[in-house]
Amino acid sequence: MSNELLTILEYIEQERGISRESLVKALESAILTASRKSIHPASNLKVKIDPPTGKIQAWAMLEVVESNPNCDQLLIARARERFPEVKPGEIVEWEVTPRNFGRIAAQTARQAIVQQLRKAEKENVQEEFADRVGQIINGTVRRFEGGNIIIDFQRAEGIMPIKEKIHDEQYVVGDRINALLLKVDINSAGPSLIVSRSTPEFVVKLFEREVTEIHDGLVKIMGVAREPGRRTKIAVASSDPRIDPVGACVGMRGTRVRRITDELGNERVDIVPYDEDIRKYAANALLPAKVLQVDVNPETHELSVLVSEDQSKVAFGRKAQNVRLSAKLLGWNVNLRSETAASEAPTLAEKMRQAAAQLAEDFGVAEATAGLLVSNGFVTLDGIKAADADVLLAIPGIDRDEVAQALERLNG
Repeated sequence: MSNELLTILEYIEQERGISRESLVKALESAILTASRKSIHPASNLKVKIDPPTGKIQAWAMLEVVESNPNCDQLLIARARERFPEVKPGEIVEWEVTPRNFGRIAAQTARQAIVQQLRKAEKENVQEEFADRVGQIINGTVRRFEGGNIIIDFQRAEGIMPIKEKIHDEQYVVGDRINALLLKVDINSAGPSLIVSRSTPEFVVKLFEREVTEIHDGLVKIMGVAREPGRRTKIAVASSDPRIDPVGACVGMRGTRVRRITDELGNERVDIVPYDEDIRKYAANALLPAKVLQVDVNPETHELSVLVSEDQSKVAFGRKAQNVRLSAKLLGWNVNLRSETAASEAPTLAEKMRQAAAQLAEDFGVAEATAGLLVSNGFVTLDGIKAADADVLLAIPGIDRDEVAQALERLNG
């Protein structure tokens, strides 16, 4: 067993990168757990492995007594055979290694050893990757499990759950992949590293990597709103008046932002200047649409934005994406109005109420929920059907449970 054990220890140390010390501790614990009954009836036992030789020994911590010993005690006469100066009441470390203990350990502890080694590997992963949570890490696509991507990060395996993938992005085994490390989970049976490419923070880290001014703190990212695989809006500000924050992020001839969009599979990225004035910030957020006027209602946390008739379609964007992302970036509800509609405000308000009432009836939700859907560009049931569920559920102030149940009824 000694030579075999040494060979195993050396192999695992070199191939899996686990220290000899941690391996020995894991093996000692595993063998003790698996072989306790065959060692000694004492309650306080330990197993020791000599790293240079691989020799395995078992020891019991026994109290020295003058008579009538129990399983945790040792007669003084016996104890003095090894410890001549021992006195009653003292604790001695008494070797209790069974005969053929190496064979017993090999037969009974294999599964426990494997479990302990896995635990040691997980702890190594925790130690190596804990300080990299929130950073981009690079790996190789290894396999696919139920829509999830299993990624080899050399020292550990990671998993990108299906919800953390960019929409419509496709991979094959062997592809290199960048992803944001969300967390390290060493308690689960599967891969320990949980990564994402769909989180807005992934875009933030890409900008930090590509834009020197952001990395150096001269340009700050003030907000980000994202629909993965489709479009992102990111607001930036500069602490140095000599630096154009948008220009710094775009780069010479668009090289910086182009590298980011390439990494995101050509996801559109809008970079807008941040402003402390919510009116100016809203006008910037709605770019490329040109805004005529922004009215603020702090009580309802709503912005009423006036645009020209020819800019109305641009302001809303395809499937209301532009206004929806702008609202998410601003953290305010945004109500878009065109000049023509503004001159007939009561009529428009009434039309919106009618549309909300009809949508509430068709979709089976409360009028307040329908009103939020209409305000965000989802006026009809056909519009609801064409939209992604995640987009609907991400509308600020929406009742997610109510909409989710209505979608189930609609799709059922």
